Amino acid sequence: MAIEQKHVMCRACHAHCGLIVDFEDGVPVKTHGDKDNPEFEGYSCIKGRQLANYHSFDTRLLTSYKGMKHGQKEAIHWRTAAEEIAEKIEAIVAEHGPDSVASYVGTFGYNNLNGHAFILALMDAIGSTSVYDSVTIDQPGKGIARALVGPWLAGAPRVGDWDGLMLVGTNPIVSMNGGLGMNPAKKLHDAKKRGMQLIVIDPRKTDSARQADLHLQCRPGEDPIILGAIAKVVIEEGLYDKEFVANDVDGFEALKKATAPFDPALAAQRADVTADEIVQAARMYGSWKKGSISVGTGPNMAGGGNITEYLNLSLTSIMGHWLREGDINRRSGVFMKPAPPVAASPGPIDAWGFGRKLHSRDLEQSISGMPTAALPDEILTPGEKQVKALICLGGNPMLAWPDQLKTFEAMKALDLLVCLDPRMSKTAELADYVIAPKLHYEVHGNTAAPELYGGFGAGWGFENNYAQASPPIMESPEGSDLCEEYEFLYTLASEMDKPLTIKSWALVSHPDEREEKATTFAPGETPDPITAWSAALNGSPVPVADVYADPEAHKGKIMDAQALMVQPKPADWEGKLSVGNTAMMEELAGYAVRLGQPIEEDAFPMRMIGRRMTEIHNSNWHEDPVQRKRVPHHPAFMNPEDMEALGLSEDQPVEVESARAFISCVAKADKTVKPGCVSLPHSWGTNPDEKEDPLGEGGNTGRLSYNDRDYDKRTGIPLMSSIPIRVRAKQEALEAAE
Repeated sequence: MAIEQKHVMCRACHAHCGLIVDFEDGVPVKTHGDKDNPEFEGYSCIKGRQLANYHSFDTRLLTSYKGMKHGQKEAIHWRTAAEEIAEKIEAIVAEHGPDSVASYVGTFGYNNLNGHAFILALMDAIGSTSVYDSVTIDQPGKGIARALVGPWLAGAPRVGDWDGLMLVGTNPIVSMNGGLGMNPAKKLHDAKKRGMQLIVIDPRKTDSARQADLHLQCRPGEDPIILGAIAKVVIEEGLYDKEFVANDVDGFEALKKATAPFDPALAAQRADVTADEIVQAARMYGSWKKGSISVGTGPNMAGGGNITEYLNLSLTSIMGHWLREGDINRRSGVFMKPAPPVAASPGPIDAWGFGRKLHSRDLEQSISGMPTAALPDEILTPGEKQVKALICLGGNPMLAWPDQLKTFEAMKALDLLVCLDPRMSKTAELADYVIAPKLHYEVHGNTAAPELYGGFGAGWGFENNYAQASPPIMESPEGSDLCEEYEFLYTLASEMDKPLTIKSWALVSHPDEREEKATTFAPGETPDPITAWSAALNGSPVPVADVYADPEAHKGKIMDAQALMVQPKPADWEGKLSVGNTAMMEELAGYAVRLGQPIEEDAFPMRMIGRRMTEIHNSNWHEDPVQRKRVPHHPAFMNPEDMEALGLSEDQPVEVESARAFISCVAKADKTVKPGCVSLPHSWGTNPDEKEDPLGEGGNTGRLSYNDRDYDKRTGIPLMSSIPIRVRAKQEALEAAE
């Protein structure tokens, strides 16, 4: 039987790998990596290879529903739902004001810049500033640090030019989440082959750490102390770039003073590594002419994200690990207009103190966004700006947010909860409406999102002018009632007779142009997908319609563009990178106080650390039999020494308990986990009113955390990793309860 092959862009995660789908008689039968793709070179993961299956699962929603909150679950056409929701929003705004309507964009929504642009426009049209997303519960320290240090306009060297890489609490081989760019396993293999050195700081011997020249298997939550000690050695031994610091860096003396207390021996004692390892890491790092540091979710969720990310960029800056005058920047942009390639920084900008304050807690909007962890308090606390309605795009708060117990109460307390989701997620089960969208192969997509993420730092996004534009390769199922997310959001606005003004993601680095080139859609006929995408990316270096019109771009291609030579800093330029921010130095001083102090031993002697897995999504499609066969239960990965000490056996149901609550999982021996730690995949589990089944969906790590204790005062993120816990057999817990 003849096989027809169609190219498509994967949307299982933010990476957007290039794939090929084999069809027989119009039915997809196999998905695999495209070996001719110039950026991904055939890479694919099991999650991406299963994308076609998601379209036909029984659990996929083929129509929208309402009434789940009241146990009624009634099918409803999405246009009818838009009419009803519009009426309810107008009534809520009339009674409580526009800020009573909130939006939340989750990770999948963040990867759909078209839908994301339209929901932001909808909130603007309503007049609401209650705009939340996943950034402030993921890696908010990145935005804080980049603002306080200031951007380097020319960008960073390419992976292929690095002498070394330091990974701090991140495992890009699995997460695809920064540090090594696209196809990270091959990038690391090639880099190691040519001699690049690798340092990994992580409590677990990850896939990346197994290839490291030096692995500091540290106690979780102590990353700022380790980086502080590394900075001290680099500074005191004069390993930094003195000329670059003199010409382009402010605050060096403040950083030198703040890191002076971080004696490697004291830092090693606190972080449970050796002083020799810290000194070796510092000297190795200090020997690199070109290099990079990448910080992941681990440190950001473990209580020190801001200062860890700030030390990352401070070390990068004093080493001068940036593109210099005369270097080549090959990212001239396809969907994103880059900053001008100048070897200079405009200097730091405000990271907080300019935005919306919460009515429920002493928190405010930061450069990383509204503090999502505190949104349950905004819903539950009476007041002038109490949130009464929530629209969720591509997110699942019940499994993704910290403090699941409070989140559960908040979701139930809403007057209106609307979810745009292809599955009946745990949040959708509590919703008034769930709107069923089209899926990956049924919609127009493109690589704008990973290109945007290239602004996060070195090793993020694409290193070339790569782009892929994916038209639909499948029709929606016969008899289904589905829409694209942007289509529903536009219709909802039209039902309220509100125009939508779409601000372009392509011009994020050019805020004045972003306002000037915003596109307004009047209420009425829904714009077609290309028109909608063209608005969401208006002003892109290559017009969206041109990319879609290029058949080669459907396969993924390096777009023709002139490489940009980094220009010299103008003579009258005043801006410099800042490595001595007062607030960050104060935060670092707080960690200096820990030096020499013993780790407090209490009823919760172990630490829960988060984990991503190659074999299965953390938060959805666990019903996929191929992925579930590999990961049949929610695993609590533990060092065999800990399992033996606790009398636990392989695949034994266990309870993981914190001061907040307990969850049920299945013990799995893993010698790569540091003793004293339990490595748990996040975003599993059930709602609190359901019986926990360790052999089924397992437990939700968010239930282990408080959202109003041990939280960052800038972003509101609480401890979501390095949470103090204890572990015991499930049966022992049942007997203790009796």
